[in-house]
Amino acid sequence: MPQLRLALNQIDSTVGDLAGNAEAVVRWTRHSAEQGAHLVAFPEMVLTGYPVEDLALRSSFVEASRAALHALAARLAEEGFGELPVVVGYLDRSEKAQPRYGQPAGAPRNAAAVLHRGEVVLTFAKHHLPNYGVFDEFRYFVPGDTLPVVRVHGIDVALAICEDLWQDGGRVPATRSAGAGLLLSINASPYERDKDDTRLDLVRKRAQEAGCTTAYLAMIGGQDELVFDGDSIVVDRHGEVVARAPQFSEGCVVLDLDLPAAAPEPPSGVVDDGLRIDHLVISDEPLPPYEAELSGGYAERLDADEEVYSALVVGLRAYTAKNGFRSVLIGLSGGIDSALVAAIACDALGAENVYCVSMPSKYSSDHSKGDAAELARRTGLNFRTVPIEPMFDAYMGSLGLTGLAEENLQSRLRGTMLMALSNQEGHIVLAPGNKSELAVGYSTLYGDSVGAYGPIKDVYKTSIFRLAEWRNRAAAERGQTPPIPENSISKPPSAELRPGQVDTDSLPDYPVLDAILELYVDRDTGADAIVAAGFDREVVTKTLRMVDTAEYKRRQYPPGTKISAKGFGKDRRLPITNQWRERL
Repeated sequence: MPQLRLALNQIDSTVGDLAGNAEAVVRWTRHSAEQGAHLVAFPEMVLTGYPVEDLALRSSFVEASRAALHALAARLAEEGFGELPVVVGYLDRSEKAQPRYGQPAGAPRNAAAVLHRGEVVLTFAKHHLPNYGVFDEFRYFVPGDTLPVVRVHGIDVALAICEDLWQDGGRVPATRSAGAGLLLSINASPYERDKDDTRLDLVRKRAQEAGCTTAYLAMIGGQDELVFDGDSIVVDRHGEVVARAPQFSEGCVVLDLDLPAAAPEPPSGVVDDGLRIDHLVISDEPLPPYEAELSGGYAERLDADEEVYSALVVGLRAYTAKNGFRSVLIGLSGGIDSALVAAIACDALGAENVYCVSMPSKYSSDHSKGDAAELARRTGLNFRTVPIEPMFDAYMGSLGLTGLAEENLQSRLRGTMLMALSNQEGHIVLAPGNKSELAVGYSTLYGDSVGAYGPIKDVYKTSIFRLAEWRNRAAAERGQTPPIPENSISKPPSAELRPGQVDTDSLPDYPVLDAILELYVDRDTGADAIVAAGFDREVVTKTLRMVDTAEYKRRQYPPGTKISAKGFGKDRRLPITNQWRERL
């Protein structure tokens, strides 16, 4: 059978950085060429970054993307890679009207191109457009109507983009009809917990449907709230894994594939879902057999907690670096949430770039102050203590606040202090709130919700404890000092805004609360069904009421790393003004 050495470049890109992204494509193409590759691929919209959101509606950006693509083709030839076909994702526009979609000529397209000999020799657009979760692609793009097939060294390679595999029909069955020997899909599929298993099952299924080896190339890195976890996969036509790339790691998978020879006559015509075959011959002659074959390797999967923790680290690192910041500032209370955020920040940026402030009040316990200092000692981060009591007394003397207003004042004084230090010293503030607190509004606007980014925004409280225990255990296994003091993990959670306060004064026990929230927030389960699942009616009523009335708070919380199928943000879009309540 003919052979093909395929290079899958699992790399990061930055939205809007056309020059930087193009430079990365050149650099990784050079690496691929040095490995002897015959076909090189890069992720979905790698040239523009992904997702571009409303930048897609800006014609100047679309034209800049098109110009950058042609410049990249010329640059690759100048660098000596003109004979090497390169598949690159980019932002394009339609050349003709699409009246059935109500789109004018020039509407944007999520596209990819094959670059060869200094030219853009083939272009195509994503056929299936996702319109769920964080995706709004039907808002921006018009779909492609072709099945692109490129012949490389006597092998027909069908090309697809991300959602073309996730939905039934379209390019997958069309690939079988066209008789292609390889289906190559370029992707920018955001991370969610357990998605690696879902992704593997999907690729196996599609390979069997397409009747050929299938390569799924993924993106790595982060963009705002989204994290891309890599995990590129190649499976044969029977669904057996041939190669699998690491999670959360940039790199290039190079492997040799034995693939069926293309038919003497190139496929043509219209196939499944009305797709027209767009066939390009780059090289007809098969390659001579390799002296030594490259297998591509198989990277072991991370366990569940390490996977989530890695996503949180990558998300924070990407957000900080891509927005031009080098350091972060955290209010370190000695509690579990700020402790985990500090550990994540140290792993993402290095302890020397993490600045923490303990801001005790008269209600702060000695053990909490001590736990904050102990975490700083263990990690080596920058640490200072600035009591808020003098400022608090001044406010109280002027306003005479009581009850909840007095409690919230302490949080707001801390938020003001953090923002003042941020302005003075140039750090970005990290908000330490978790998903449980955000769900029920157990936070103070302009207080503990202050910040530019919320690393654990999509992590329930019960998972916070589990991740902290995992991080300490991982450190111990490596012969390192566990970063989080045991007391921060074992003591009852408390905001410490009044004497003897604990979270369970206001909330159900976290295991119960989080189980209810997962049903109501993540799965949109109604009140009756939640009670039927075994939860106390009164607790369910109280919890759902808190969730429903806290929407205005969540809208004002900073962005944060998404790790679930339904994070607070684009995934879950409810009106602030809303009189509907679940009735029991």
